[in-house]
Amino acid sequence: MGGRYRLGARLGIGGMSEVWAADDVELGRRVALKLLARDADPARFEREAQAVAALAHPNICRLYDYGEDDGRPFMVLEYLDGGTLEDRLVQGEPFPNDATERIARELAAGLAHAHARGLVHRDLKPANVLFDGEGVAKIADFGIARLIGSGTLTETGTLLGTAAYISPEQAQGLPATAASDVYSFGVILYRLLAGRLPFESESPMELARMHVQEAPLPLADARPAAPPALAALAEASLAKDPEARPADGGELVQALSGEQAPTLSDAPTIVAGSEPTRVIPPGGPSGRGRRAVPLPVWLAALLLLVAGLAGVAIAFLIGRSNDSTSATSSALQTTRTPGTTATRPVSTVPSTSAAASTRAATTAPTTVVAPPPTPPPPPPTPPPPPTTVPTTVTIPVTTATTPTPPPPPPPPP
Repeated sequence: MGGRYRLGARLGIGGMSEVWAADDVELGRRVALKLLARDADPARFEREAQAVAALAHPNICRLYDYGEDDGRPFMVLEYLDGGTLEDRLVQGEPFPNDATERIARELAAGLAHAHARGLVHRDLKPANVLFDGEGVAKIADFGIARLIGSGTLTETGTLLGTAAYISPEQAQGLPATAASDVYSFGVILYRLLAGRLPFESESPMELARMHVQEAPLPLADARPAAPPALAALAEASLAKDPEARPADGGELVQALSGEQAPTLSDAPTIVAGSEPTRVIPPGGPSGRGRRAVPLPVWLAALLLLVAGLAGVAIAFLIGRSNDSTSATSSALQTTRTPGTTATRPVSTVPSTSAAASTRAATTAPTTVVAPPPTPPPPPPTPPPPPTTVPTTVTIPVTTATTPTPPPPPPPPP
């Protein structure tokens, strides 16, 4: 073919093309030659060649050459002798966890590269995932790929893709986006984890309806031992609404690498028409979980404490004065003798002047009212020194005014 490629064994055949193993006689390497079928559309074939030529990634099958021979276009691709992912899947048996994660990472990386260049595959499935001699997964067959923002060879309403892996929007005849490839990725990942497809039916139309209307069996029920992170990604990718899925291959790569957008930002938040808002990290500005108390609050608390102590001192002094008066009164006793009423001291006790005590008792307030917290009261004036009086107080005996009865008559002789 083209005076350069010698065909060997035929590897496969489809509606649009057939694939042969071939030898590049000029470079001495093995290649895969994809030859357009005689009754197929050459414009679509050329479109695939242009799409693949724009890609160069370790997880995408590379395009080496494009030509025509005897009126039949052909493209020369990287030869991958490791078979397809479809060949490795066994119905009812989950794929090994480590191999599942590795394949998921490689497919996500290939999709991220294609999506970043505006290319949507639109027919991602295990049969289009090939392996090289070292077991590296590569996405192949961009036969119905679509460049984002460009016209398509199929109008809206035409069903494209394999029914078991088709996205809900494609099943409804709507345009495919990068999120459509994410959905197909989710179906593949679900099958790797569960050992079965999320939807199964013998009818392609029934499968398309299930993708649009029904929810898949949760992976927690299909396979409880599935790795939680991979299971969560598969179910997120299978959301019916494209807006609810990871947007493209780039977000799949981030999810598989554990990268997440930060929930808090250390930078100020700018709101239109307002001042910047500082985001304080948990635990307060110092990061120790304590909030700083302003200095005025400490001063106010100190003044209140001093005022309270002063009030307690005043109350103590007044109470002590009252106790002294009571002690003096209780020291006096009244003694009565026949015909005479007298009050005499039982003992002499040291005390302050009775008048001074009476003055203190009558002039001192009986109720102590705490001063208001603001402003604080001035320091209390110390009480005047007690008046010194003789330590011995002599109270004279008062003679009764009642006449003394006459002495009794002498006894008779």
